[in-house]
Amino acid sequence: MTANTQNPAPTPATSRVSRRSARSAPSVPGPAAYSPVGRIPVTEVFPVVEDGRWPAKAVPGEVVPVRATVFREGHDRFGATAVLVRPDGTDGPSARMYEVGLGLDRYEARLAADAPGDWGLRVEGWSDPYATWSHDAGIKVPAGIDVELMLEEGARVLERAAGVSGRESADVDVLTRAAAFLRDTTVQPTLRLAAGHSPEVTDALERLPLRDHVSPSATYPLQVDRERALAGSWYEIFPRSLGSGVDEHGVWHTGTLRTATAHLDRIAAMGFDVLYLTPISPIGTTNRKGRNNTLDARPGDPGSPYGIGSPAGGHDAIHPDLGTFEDFDALVARADELGMEVALDLALQCSPDHPWVTEHPEWFTVLADGSIAYAENPPKKYQDIYPLNFDNDPEGIYQAIRDVVYTWIGHGVTIFRVDNPHTKPLVFWQRLLREVRSTNPEVLFLAEAFTRPAMMRTLGKIGFHQSYTYFAWRNTRQELTDYLVELSQETAHVLRPTFWPTTHDILTPFMTHGGVPAFKLRAVLAATMSPTWGIYSGYELAESVPRPGYEEQIDNEKYELKPRDFAAARANGIEDLLTTLNAARAAHPALRQLRDVWFHGTSDEHLIAYSKRVAAAHSPTGREDVVLTVVNLDPHSAHAGHVFLNLAQLGLPEGTDGSHPVIRVTDELTGWSFEWGAQNYVRLDPFEGRVAHVFHVEVP
Repeated sequence: MTANTQNPAPTPATSRVSRRSARSAPSVPGPAAYSPVGRIPVTEVFPVVEDGRWPAKAVPGEVVPVRATVFREGHDRFGATAVLVRPDGTDGPSARMYEVGLGLDRYEARLAADAPGDWGLRVEGWSDPYATWSHDAGIKVPAGIDVELMLEEGARVLERAAGVSGRESADVDVLTRAAAFLRDTTVQPTLRLAAGHSPEVTDALERLPLRDHVSPSATYPLQVDRERALAGSWYEIFPRSLGSGVDEHGVWHTGTLRTATAHLDRIAAMGFDVLYLTPISPIGTTNRKGRNNTLDARPGDPGSPYGIGSPAGGHDAIHPDLGTFEDFDALVARADELGMEVALDLALQCSPDHPWVTEHPEWFTVLADGSIAYAENPPKKYQDIYPLNFDNDPEGIYQAIRDVVYTWIGHGVTIFRVDNPHTKPLVFWQRLLREVRSTNPEVLFLAEAFTRPAMMRTLGKIGFHQSYTYFAWRNTRQELTDYLVELSQETAHVLRPTFWPTTHDILTPFMTHGGVPAFKLRAVLAATMSPTWGIYSGYELAESVPRPGYEEQIDNEKYELKPRDFAAARANGIEDLLTTLNAARAAHPALRQLRDVWFHGTSDEHLIAYSKRVAAAHSPTGREDVVLTVVNLDPHSAHAGHVFLNLAQLGLPEGTDGSHPVIRVTDELTGWSFEWGAQNYVRLDPFEGRVAHVFHVEVP
């Protein structure tokens, strides 16, 4: 079957995109223009990326902490307001900011956008005449200094406040009555002053303060993507393995897109909402890798799906053994019916048999002997892959890859898992992701980049919606705590993490030696720590035998067909655990957010405890949601100890001492309920099937 019969004519949307004129690469920005400081200075606004060069990230409903340094000269009081700016330029949600760094003039408010789009954020500093009067009058009036003058000044401030546009009529009445009382000379001054300080007055001014000398910061970009950009549960498959097997003659037969489609019900039943397909394009035969990455492929070895391209076509074609675009469309349609969307691997390299090698040899690196350089990452060698050289005809390469991406978008792909994006120029990715966002803002890109932090962060800054992480190698309580603090508090505005315990490329020693308990506890950590997590097909079987000398599985699915007995695998309990974890994530918005995670003390270093919380004001259910997770990090032994709760972080009011049970916790994994206080005993034994508690916390 040829590439022409494999790939039907582009859909209307694809044709429209293909005819568009090429966009030039973005120009390098010049230095920022001179800007005078505000009357009430606002500096060090967060979250801001490179002084607004690129947008910070959020999704609808995600609570974003907006912070800034705000101060002024002299002793008069001041305030600050954080404002989100809607895509149409109008002001959206706003909130008064409160000091979070006492003595450092650091202020914060928490806001959430309510729809996707290109939003903005700014911080407004302002003089607070009421707070200035309240402070001064609170000193002078009791001391008998300038009593009538101070009370008259207060009355004038409240009258001005009553006239602020947008003030509710009830609050207008409160402020005007208080102003009149301040002027009532028949009443003792201390009582008049108390009227100006009353809770009704301060509440009214809290809702809508009187602001003088309002000094806005610049409006900084905030990219609000759809919710899947932050939260999702991924399941990875090699479609050719699902339905593969050996016939009565000992001959292997491949699975197809149709047989893979027949397995989707089981995957969806576990609660996964993203189906991730490794490459499904034709595979070359030149230098084809054999089983376990050997150089001598045997007859029938299918080759690595990352060795893309053959006479049957390239990146925009489907391997003839897998089926046709009609079959692919049927898989996408069935996934959609089951509540899953399809993510496709985008691996930008070529087999020596790829049509581009013949048609555009200038797109590759030609060595002194005339041969084309294959991919290397010493000591690793990939003889079946030619990397593209983006310095040779970058415009031609861009147009070709852009057309590939739009071909798959036209067939229902909404997410691309990008293989090794850090080995391609960032200017290429910035241009491509920006163009796709301009035409298809629903399409997301996940960066599979295990590299230096600067590269990983910058891929997020220039447009990647999500990123792989080093979660798989963070094992101890301290390592996990430090890493999640970094991801949730320091980089959440630029890098959205995804947690994968294993992948087809990764099998850590922890998983190799930990057996089924390791697979269970790492699933709990991934599903409850990160809003996006995923597993690689076969996780349910706890596949954990490594290829000698490598942190990857023996008999790796990249190089051979791998049928699995999923029904038999249910005996170990992993599939049931995955299902329960995804059900908990669906029920609890706290588990689908990143920025509010807090760690609690434990008496045993092998026990880790952390909570996630969404306030009622920002919860899609309208109710506060708190989830507390406790995990035994040792897959080999039971551990017992105490969990020391930070009750304030669980939403309990200040002053709660926790000396008696104050909260009710219900384990989502077992259904068991307990009454807990500030200090609580736990025992988790992996060999009794208990590696963790995932508690729904009911705060009175």
